[in-house]
Amino acid sequence: MSERPLDLGWMRIFTEVARRGSLTAAAASMRLTQPAVSYQIRRLEEELGVALIRRKHRGIELTAEGQRLFEIVSRNVDAIDLLAQQLRRTEERQTIRLHTDYAFSSLWLIPRMHGFRVLNPDINIQIVATQDPLGQGKHDSDVMIIFGTRQEAGDGAVLLLSEKVTPVCSPALLAETPTPTSIADFSRRKLIHLENTSQAHWFDWAAYFKHFGVQRGADHDGGDISFNNYTMVVQATIGEQGFALGWAGLVDPLLEAGVLVTAGPSLDAPGRGYWLMRPKNSDNAVRKLTSWLIDERR
Repeated sequence: MSERPLDLGWMRIFTEVARRGSLTAAAASMRLTQPAVSYQIRRLEEELGVALIRRKHRGIELTAEGQRLFEIVSRNVDAIDLLAQQLRRTEERQTIRLHTDYAFSSLWLIPRMHGFRVLNPDINIQIVATQDPLGQGKHDSDVMIIFGTRQEAGDGAVLLLSEKVTPVCSPALLAETPTPTSIADFSRRKLIHLENTSQAHWFDWAAYFKHFGVQRGADHDGGDISFNNYTMVVQATIGEQGFALGWAGLVDPLLEAGVLVTAGPSLDAPGRGYWLMRPKNSDNAVRKLTSWLIDERR
């Protein structure tokens, strides 16, 4: 018997012959000729120095040595086949790219995302947050959530969260300073602003005051602070930096936990908010994600 390592290419052929009990049937299942299969089995027997099969009038049967070999080889062939299937599925599995802005992704989407992943553990998701998801995500996104109006979102869009803002602050700040008794009183306090660097329009402090007929004069305290990211606005508000406009649906968990408190009347724009745009494609994974997003809306 040769001491050199065996060529393992025979493993699948031998396994098929043993399982089907026939050289001819094994050859047909592997799309080989019967003589080619017979040759491979004969070479294997020569390499091992033992007979592995006994030829019968119809088919074959394994010898004792052939049975021992089959028990080991078949387990490994099956394990390799299973691993190959898993690797192919991983390679072929689609990754859904979801574009939205920083505020929605960090304050609404991520806290809920665990629920979707529990229901759909095999779906890969890439969340891409930008200041301008409509401009940056329109060419390579599978799912897009934008802030704007129905006209901006387009036909087939679904409103996930309508715009509603309420002045909020930390409980400690409210305890340290007199509670604002009017909108005009607010205009004199330290305010936290969200800069608008996109084409979308939303309620800022200027629009809030204008709605209530208040013009902010020069007699305010000063010391305002501005951010270009709403998540930073929320963090500054928690840190007692001033009063901010809290967006319903984004700061609700913080209000419920008592981390923030409301400090004034609300203002809403029913036709404006976060819209789930109609996906470009409707494969199964995308449908599952969009259906889940719609179910999660308030």
